[in-house]
Amino acid sequence: MEIPKFDDTFIPILEILGAGKVYKTRELIEEVKTKFYSGLTEDQLKIETKSGDLLIDNRIAWGKSYLKKGGYVFFPERGLVQITEKGINHSSNLSVRDLENESTLFEFYKQENSSESEHKKTEQNISSPQDLIDEGFNRIESDVKNELLQKLKNIDPYFFEKVVLRLLKKMGYGEFIETAKSGDGGIDGIINEDKLGLDKIYIQAKRFNEGKVREKDIRNFIGAMSGDTNKGVFVTTSEFDEKAIEKARSAHHKIICIDGKKLVTLMHEYNVGIQIKLTYEIKQIDEDFFDEQ
Repeated sequence: MEIPKFDDTFIPILEILGAGKVYKTRELIEEVKTKFYSGLTEDQLKIETKSGDLLIDNRIAWGKSYLKKGGYVFFPERGLVQITEKGINHSSNLSVRDLENESTLFEFYKQENSSESEHKKTEQNISSPQDLIDEGFNRIESDVKNELLQKLKNIDPYFFEKVVLRLLKKMGYGEFIETAKSGDGGIDGIINEDKLGLDKIYIQAKRFNEGKVREKDIRNFIGAMSGDTNKGVFVTTSEFDEKAIEKARSAHHKIICIDGKKLVTLMHEYNVGIQIKLTYEIKQIDEDFFDEQ
């Protein structure tokens, strides 16, 4: 089962409200999820929007909002929702197009001189404002991560080691020590697991343009670790083959493998090698302000 688009929630919302009961918004969302979307997996139910809302809840909420604009539901009081006579007599296949003819809110979806096929395509791909925002952010984020990975693959290998150590420091680990560039036994750095230096983690950073990290690389890393720690992080701009992953899992040591995709995700999250370009504000009505009257 796929997470519904916001317009897929129109009929479920109206079905729940059909008996005329006044619902709190949260109660309505939970009822809709329980009755119509119980087939969603636990992971699907945990997916969030960029603003931190649960995606399924956000889409049901947008469905409710659009139904109000179309006159199918109304809000008798703050935080409450109830069906209208029009909502009770709704069409069995109510769509955004039906609401579009009744509200200027949807004018931006219209295209002059569009063919019937283009009209249907637009209806199929219609998204809530939150979905459009998230889609735009995801595209930008994906482009930035791809560009970041390419830069990492082409920088000096010694500088790549510094990047990895700086990332771990930004993630909240303690001070780090760069090892000598010759005779270091395959260890590129040592970082304190905590800021007090109570335990140490050995770091191996491999900057690969092509190829994957092999079992031999993991074995050499484990062999280079001294007796004062059993924890290591192996980071690469490439990937780990299956035998390398299995070797890391089965080792006596605790070995964490971070491939290129995971690396740039962490760098993006902790703002290492990137900077914030723009910040957008999204505003909503302050209901408390109007309650003062």
